[in-house]
Amino acid sequence: MPLRGFVAFPGMMVNFDIGRKKSILAVEEAMNSNQLIFLATQKDIKSNIVEKNQIYKVGILAKIKHVLKQEDSCIRILVDCICRAEVKEFFEDKGFISADIFELEEFENKRENRVFVKAFVRKTQELFAEYLSLMSKVPEDVILNMDKFSEIGKISDYISSNIVLDFEKKQCLLEELDTLKRMEKLSLFLSQELEILKCENIIGLKLKQAIDDSQKDYFLREQMRVIAKELGEENDPLTESEEYIKKLKQLKLPKDTFEKIYKECKNFSKIHASSSEANVVRTYLDTFFSLPWNKISKDILDLEKAKEILNQEHYGLKKVKDRILEFLAVRKFSSDVKGQIICLVGPPGVGKTSIAKSLAKSMGRKYVRISLGGVSDESEIRGHRKTYLGAMPGRIINAIKQVKVKNPVILLDEIDKLTQNYHGDPSSALLEALDPEQNREFYDRYLEVPFDLSKAIFIATANNEDDIPEPLYDRMEVINLTSYTNEEKFYIAKNHIIPKQLSQNGLTEKMFSINDTTLEKLVKFYTKEAGVRNLERTIASLMRKTAKFLIENNKKSLKINDKKLEEFLGPKKYKNEKIDSKETIGVARGMAWTSLGGESLPIEVLTMKGKGDIQITGSLGDVMKESAQLAISYIRSNAIKLGVKSDFYKNLDIHIHAPEGAVPKDGPSAGVTMATALVSALSKTPVDQNLAMTGEITLKGDVLPIGGLKEKTMAAYISGIKSILVPYGNKSDIEKVDKIVRDSVNFITVKNLKDVFKNALISKEKRKTD
Repeated sequence: MPLRGFVAFPGMMVNFDIGRKKSILAVEEAMNSNQLIFLATQKDIKSNIVEKNQIYKVGILAKIKHVLKQEDSCIRILVDCICRAEVKEFFEDKGFISADIFELEEFENKRENRVFVKAFVRKTQELFAEYLSLMSKVPEDVILNMDKFSEIGKISDYISSNIVLDFEKKQCLLEELDTLKRMEKLSLFLSQELEILKCENIIGLKLKQAIDDSQKDYFLREQMRVIAKELGEENDPLTESEEYIKKLKQLKLPKDTFEKIYKECKNFSKIHASSSEANVVRTYLDTFFSLPWNKISKDILDLEKAKEILNQEHYGLKKVKDRILEFLAVRKFSSDVKGQIICLVGPPGVGKTSIAKSLAKSMGRKYVRISLGGVSDESEIRGHRKTYLGAMPGRIINAIKQVKVKNPVILLDEIDKLTQNYHGDPSSALLEALDPEQNREFYDRYLEVPFDLSKAIFIATANNEDDIPEPLYDRMEVINLTSYTNEEKFYIAKNHIIPKQLSQNGLTEKMFSINDTTLEKLVKFYTKEAGVRNLERTIASLMRKTAKFLIENNKKSLKINDKKLEEFLGPKKYKNEKIDSKETIGVARGMAWTSLGGESLPIEVLTMKGKGDIQITGSLGDVMKESAQLAISYIRSNAIKLGVKSDFYKNLDIHIHAPEGAVPKDGPSAGVTMATALVSALSKTPVDQNLAMTGEITLKGDVLPIGGLKEKTMAAYISGIKSILVPYGNKSDIEKVDKIVRDSVNFITVKNLKDVFKNALISKEKRKTD
């Protein structure tokens, strides 16, 4: 690639713009191969069309590090200059110039006196330091970086790349392979340039004395504008800087923030429009002024309207609705109250995200959602420093920028899915944003100035509160949302989902109708979830098929009955989970809890003649396997009392299985279920199949409390369970269970395994009594 009026030296990292078609093709060819490109200066800088004989044969072998396409069909590249090289032969094909080159090795004349060489180098460095002192706009680290080099060749190359010389003189220095001779030439050129600079400075001082301050300011500004106009630069940093300062003065900002941005605006006016630094500062200032530093939306604190909106858009969720109304009531008395951060915890599809939208709607505030699932880099929250390539603010500041007010409702979705790695812990960065004592001055690394987040309302959501980082959990008020019952899903579908989907699919109530019995079957046999997300998708699918049916059959309306339901959605996807009340040996019904809600978990045990081997299947985790070992040890120590042969562990093989083997299962709460199924199988005593149980066990047979009782009991209720055994330590949690479950199921608290066996196993005497 031929360079016009520019000479590169080894060790330089250079970026420049390319507009000529030949050069662009050469760069593209290099990027498609090994990214290597030969940089050579053309002899006539005025010529736009370059022939092979117009290019110097000595140049630089460089590696392309980065290519950026510009809007005006030009490209900007960043190259790392590797070494000197010379052309053996030029070729021209495919629309660009290529060459066969060989590396040039510099050498040092060893005959010269080392003391003389050292003194000569030091003198050249002094000339360079004096040159820099007379030059303006020279970075401070240029002179300091020179100490990094000890070899004469590298010192001369470094100085050559940092001084202003005619390109012919620089080409002369590039072609000189004798490092001492190169230093001599460089010293001569430096001396000449110093004389010119001194004369320029004397002239400048005389002119400065002749022009007063106001005339000078006006003259220079006009001169820069004319220069920018002649160069065809639309974005003039000086004019832009003045506009930024006008905007800055209109904002009510803290003193430190004002001074920081004012300084940035002034520095921006001194930067060349086409430099990379100008784009960085321009983007930073545009981001700063796009933030709503003083803009706040007015709150609507009408409790009756809020209650109407919440009831209209959500069925149930009484606890959450009451908490939101309490929040609004307090706001009505004190607008500056520091609110507790609410965290809604529950299975997917139960309305956590939509509750935040309803709160924003009821208050007349803007709503914005920040997804935190999988975020592992602290910079995603705090932003990147603006000096980095592609830097941007963090997600919180971007959300504020998006809604254009500083008091929106911000939903922090999936806060339990935050992760951390060597880039930092994003949960630690969230602490400042969620702490009412600190978020008045939230610091984003990109902005480099504090931003007030105290006016915003934060609502977090999570599927599993155990996965929420402890420091964050401590700053939030956790409200649990439970799974919906089939009855609740029916009313949600009838009153909320069907009207919504009718509107979205262009149908009316006359065109589509479904009777209550069919809708109940749709809820029961075509969906199985804690929330209603899949239910909504199923109803949407039903309406699309209805629309297709109406058009194909030229009908005006369709009533969905059981037959049409099966025709459109296929056979039932889920069977009736009602429990068979038949007495069964070796099968006990447990209850499990997942992030998707509660589930029924049967445990099966089978014994057979053998050598005492124990086999455990069903994708069970280590904790569940340990629970099985605990149960076997307890049974061995109490075999006679339990009606089990004391040598069963020698003569019988035991197989323990949890159905749905493809689904991983773990946790200690299946301990009582395993123990019951084992005793039933070993003593040949049936288990009451209308009863479910949960609880962790110890070696002594004590039953310890467990978590997730609300979800587990809901699953048992849906399955048709009549009685539930729960640990005595969970007695207080029974009051938190949904009322419909408490009214339909008999809760029995147990302290130890004796209480469990007494209620779960159906002995001969009990059967006679029944």
